[in-house]
Amino acid sequence: MTNQNTFPVKTTDVMQTLMRVALGEEPADLAVLNADLVNVYTGEIQKNMGVAVKGPWIARVAAEVGDTVGPATRVIDASGRTLVPGLIDGHTHLAWVYTAAAFIPFAAGAGVTTVVTETIEPFPVAGIAGVQDFLDSFQNQPIRILATAPAMVSISSTARGISPDDVDRLMQRTDILGLGESYWQEVLQEPETYLPALQQTHRWGKVIEGHTAGASEKKLAAYVAAGVTSCHEPIDAEQVLARLRLGVHVMAREGSIRRDLEAISRIRRSGVDLRRMILASDGISPQDLVQGKYMDFVVRKAVACGFTPIEAVQMASLNVAEHFRLDGILGGLAPGRLADMVLVPDLAEFRPETVVCNGEIIWESGRLVKAPRPHAFSAESLNTVRLPRRLAASDFSIRSRSKAASARVRIIEMVTDLVTAERHLDLPISNGELKPGASDGLCKIAAVDRAHSPGKLFTGLIKGFGLTRGAVACSAAWDTSDIVVVGAAEADMACAVNRITDLQGGAVLCENGRVLAEIAMPIFGIASDLPVATLAAQLEELKSALQHLGVAFPDPLLSLITLTGAAIPYLRICEEGLVNLKDGRTLGIFVS
Repeated sequence: MTNQNTFPVKTTDVMQTLMRVALGEEPADLAVLNADLVNVYTGEIQKNMGVAVKGPWIARVAAEVGDTVGPATRVIDASGRTLVPGLIDGHTHLAWVYTAAAFIPFAAGAGVTTVVTETIEPFPVAGIAGVQDFLDSFQNQPIRILATAPAMVSISSTARGISPDDVDRLMQRTDILGLGESYWQEVLQEPETYLPALQQTHRWGKVIEGHTAGASEKKLAAYVAAGVTSCHEPIDAEQVLARLRLGVHVMAREGSIRRDLEAISRIRRSGVDLRRMILASDGISPQDLVQGKYMDFVVRKAVACGFTPIEAVQMASLNVAEHFRLDGILGGLAPGRLADMVLVPDLAEFRPETVVCNGEIIWESGRLVKAPRPHAFSAESLNTVRLPRRLAASDFSIRSRSKAASARVRIIEMVTDLVTAERHLDLPISNGELKPGASDGLCKIAAVDRAHSPGKLFTGLIKGFGLTRGAVACSAAWDTSDIVVVGAAEADMACAVNRITDLQGGAVLCENGRVLAEIAMPIFGIASDLPVATLAAQLEELKSALQHLGVAFPDPLLSLITLTGAAIPYLRICEEGLVNLKDGRTLGIFVS
């Protein structure tokens, strides 16, 4: 499958047809009458307006469009209701847990007609073919799903970077809008690795998504100087203002990983122009989807935080389209734009009643009326866990060449549920093997490569994870091709990883050689084709089982899979060793 239908083609024949409809010489296919229309271009609400639609395009927006109504025209009388542009989630991660087909009913019901997702997850485990398969799953769906190419910033050398050929193959696609998030630390530490992809993206005239968490003034300037156009990482108004002043589009994150909108909303007190402010989710969990916490919820929260309803809509429509250089066809209700519209009974309450995408009604009266297209993923995309043999408890032993009775080791310490630090401890050695004591609150942690050098692994120690018994593993480790596993017992670590091999990906919790909970994710080892509600229940079951074993984090699976990520400070792990993000050095467990 190709991406030929990402955006409808406006041929000269199509333009002439739109002109005839606009002139009242030809009937519209769809007409919305008597609406209070939110004009995101002028920031006003126009009363008693109509919209005439031909095919996927808007032909006319005016107080009177009755002359475009013919015998076959579908008419929506919007009296007493407000019409707004379809919402755009400008930064999310659709490769985690569910498929596009399972996600779309929740997105459409939230008034979302366009989504921009990262593709960093399938690339390290399935390469360019996997990314293309992932992108193909978005084609010909009720809503429009676009993407960015993976910048592939990774602490693992085998997953680091993307070839010029792969960048070009992706950039030539119309559904690829630019280069995905590239973490500033690594770009500044290894410019020779990452700048070529940024330069190629410039050449294609597309955007470069940023990730500036923790960047100081000078480093932020250096990063933006490379051409970065956005950032979704600011967590307060001060950080937002610093980036807006540099011309960066700031995405206020309100999703399942972080909820920063309330703190960011204080930016209104500064009185600055908000045209480069965007609302985005940065990923939404099955639990939050089921609970109705997607983009309609975000718009309502923005209003509750003090933004005007029009500002909230602009930040979720026109501002996003302008950032991605698509405002000529998306983001507002005007002639020549795609007919993406949401009808709400009350603007401030923002609860979608009718949703139109590409000129077709896709959501009406609480239900999806245009079914998602299921996608058949390739055999390669469904077989990405390629360990050469079953693992044993002994694979996770930590051997020392020293004959001393103890050794000084570096460990990962959980400072919060996501942030870690490097700590040094003196631990005993027995028969050449490091033996951490249970009283130290330590667990073993290992990263096992499943794709590039299958079976290659590194074992370290982690403190503060909370696990008192058993082991938990997941094949969706961030930014790598690794399975990450934390365990209080080596045999259970082997059990969990081996079960993931059997499932071809997923999350598994074992105790005493028995599986307590599991979630199968055979699609790239990252996602499942189960319904969202089923996945939400399974994730809650896994969380509950982990809490019973001592893990108190609000999202323990997220805490696990981020331990390989190159974005969150400071000490991380991959199959090559421990990596301190302050300097990017790969380290062993023993402190020399």
